[in-house]
This record gives sequence, structure tokens and C-alpha cells, in this order.
Amino acid sequence: MERPKVIFLDAVGTIIGVKGSVGEVYSQIAQQFGVTVSAEILNKAFYQSFKAAPPPIFLDAEAQDIPQREFDWWRIIALDTFESAGVLKQFSDFSAFFSELYIHFGTAEPWYVYPDVLLALVNWRRLGVELGVLSNFDSRLYSVLQSLGLRDYFDSITISTQARAAKPDPQIFAVALQKHNCSPEAAWHIGDSVKDDYHGAKAAGLRGIWINRDKQS
Repeated sequence: MERPKVIFLDAVGTIIGVKGSVGEVYSQIAQQFGVTVSAEILNKAFYQSFKAAPPPIFLDAEAQDIPQREFDWWRIIALDTFESAGVLKQFSDFSAFFSELYIHFGTAEPWYVYPDVLLALVNWRRLGVELGVLSNFDSRLYSVLQSLGLRDYFDSITISTQARAAKPDPQIFAVALQKHNCSPEAAWHIGDSVKDDYHGAKAAGLRGIWINRDKQS
């Protein structure tokens, strides 16, 4: 197989995962605000809310307003999650809770790096392959990768909120390719979503590679 010029990697569920589960993190921080609810209930409610949300694309937003729009997008998901779990009214100050939660997910604390990632990144760099992150995550990804010691392995980071397109839309792949001056045929994209990563990459002309992670996030 011919070596690619660039390998793009999805972020959450591919190179990094949430410790335990999203529900566990939500539950632990809610507990600090006097709200007790099981991680299992929150995890189920979160994924329902997350799947029901529109993609995080803010076509009308000025660049400097995107972080606030990201914050608001996630706040609605968190509100829906706790509403669905039946405990939203137990919060005396949901805004303070959500600010704490949002900041937390922008740190290294709730994340771990999958054990096979570092060796793969080192080997690809040694082979002279350019590396990029291509993710439907938000601006916090920069600080997360930095705090996990991964940022310097990547030549580019492309996120949906800044690209104004989300996987599987071919447009986000085109934005990422342009950063490397690379044709689709000379690039691979690796990710854990069959729809967004594998089929999305193939539709955009890249080689799509699906990685089947045990679902821990």
C-alpha cells in the first residue's frame, strides 16, 4: 500500500476517550453542586440529547463569537440531559454548574489517550507522514491535546465549528486537505464512526479507515 502524504485522525473515540463515561463525569460534578443522580441515567440521557442536537456549525457567527456559540450549544445539551434525567430543578445555580463542567472538559482531567496512539504517532512522524486532527469537537480540543502532550505531533487541527462544516460533509475534509496542500487520494482518515469517519472520508475521496474502539466514551 502506498504511503499517504497525510493521515488525519478523529479525536474523541479515536485518539482520546473519556475516563469512565460522560455520565460519570456529569454525575461527579453535579454531586459537587448538591445534585445526586446516577451515572448510568445521565449517560443514557446525554447520548439521547447529543444525538438529537443539530451539528455544531454556526454559519452566521463571526470568528471571535464561535467560542461563546460552542458554549451555548453544549449548555442546551447539558440542560436537556438533566431535564431528561428528571433532576434539573434540583440545581440552585445551573449556570455555575455548567461553567464548571464546560471548563473541566477543556482540561486533561476527564480524558485519557488510547494506549496504541503514541507509538503510532511516533512511527508515522518517523516515516515523514504529515498528521492532522479532523474532528467534530470544539475549540477546547486545542487545550485538551496540549495538556495531554499530543499537540506537537500534529501539523494541523481542523474542527467543525471553525470549518463551518461537520463530518460526514465533504467540505470539512476539503478544508483539512487544503492546510496540507494535499489531494484527497494522497490522504487517509482514521476514525471510530462508520458514518462520519469511514463513509465521510470515502465520499470526500480519501482512504477511510474505521477503528473499532471498545465504547468507553
